[in-house]
Amino acid sequence: MTAVQLRAELFREMNPMLDSEEMLKKMISYVRNLAKKLQTPDPTLMTEEEFFARIDEAEKGPRYKMLPDESLDDMLIRLGYV
Repeated sequence: MTAVQLRAELFREMNPMLDSEEMLKKMISYVRNLAKKLQTPDPTLMTEEEFFARIDEAEKGPRYKMLPDESLDDMLIRLGYV
């Protein structure tokens, strides 16, 4: 089944329950709990301290400058990255 077909099936099954306020509250609660279980933490999130520590560490590394009228591709080739 495609996502569109599955979505249609879900709404067909839910339709009789949509007239009951109690049932809607239960469905909302269930969907929220399900969504929480499926969420994975974002690996790119970091604290402010971690962010600035990474910047400090990066500043210790080598620095490269582009030559006048040099494209980024040319600089990467010159430095051996391509």
